[in-house]
Amino acid sequence: MKTINWKKEALAYFYLIFGSLLFAVGDILFVNPYILAPGGTYGLSNVLNTVWPWKVSLYAICMDIPLLIIGTLILGPKFGVKTIISTVLIFGFTYLIETIIGYNPIIHNGLFENVTNPNPEWLQVPHSESVYFIPDYFLNTLVSGGIYGLAIGLIFKSGATSGGSDIISMILHKYTKISLGTLVMIVDSIITLTTLIAEPQLRLPVYSILVIFIEGKIIDLVVDGFNSYKTAFIVTDKAEEVRDLIVKDINRGGTCFFGKGLYKGVDRKMIYVTLTRPELVKLQSALSEIDPDAFLNVVSSTEIMGKGFKPLPEN
Repeated sequence: MKTINWKKEALAYFYLIFGSLLFAVGDILFVNPYILAPGGTYGLSNVLNTVWPWKVSLYAICMDIPLLIIGTLILGPKFGVKTIISTVLIFGFTYLIETIIGYNPIIHNGLFENVTNPNPEWLQVPHSESVYFIPDYFLNTLVSGGIYGLAIGLIFKSGATSGGSDIISMILHKYTKISLGTLVMIVDSIITLTTLIAEPQLRLPVYSILVIFIEGKIIDLVVDGFNSYKTAFIVTDKAEEVRDLIVKDINRGGTCFFGKGLYKGVDRKMIYVTLTRPELVKLQSALSEIDPDAFLNVVSSTEIMGKGFKPLPEN
């Protein structure tokens, strides 16, 4: 029987709970007051909440539950317990925040109550009749993207998936064979355009897309960390010297391949090695002295798993 790492599981559920709370805070206090819709069921719920006032959480859960059921029926049991828990937690936290705190924006350049003749550039606080604020779209977009990215990144690290509108993309992928990444972008982009229904301002979908972009970058940092890895392919006549450099000086492993050059048909050795950015700089500097005629091809590696790097997933 497999031994459960309770410390790791406890940390995973901390990520799940804290990430779900952060997501609810970002949606209600940053995204919703600015009528943004950065994809997902909660993005669409923000628009519906503006057009037909009802709680964001209720709109979202009414979409999430059917999507999880339909997704399970069509795609099979791909959605684990943690995804279901995350869905429930985000619903609960969102409901509490919008019920207790409301939709007052955190970022603004002035909040005014009991206004009878508001400036046309001001925004009305959702579900209020006389409360307005001077918006700061750009700063709010940066903060919204950061909070969303951190929240979803923590949820991903816990082992849960986002579910929601991504299930639509998965279903379309099954029948259309269009890449999942492309479908996610299409679905989220369509959702961002729904902001035009709430307010016919082109800047709303533009800022929503910017939130998605920032969110994606932050998710990568949370999930993969700040390390930037590079994979180097080295073709050289001095493979032994390069091997000693990599193994003894840089303290990395690698793989040596044997191949034949296309131009002259000469047998050559090619070394494959993955390095951090500082290690790559050290390799480049030393390689120019060991074999100035060596051929070096460097590619960026988004995720490296195995000995010396990120551990392989247990499941």
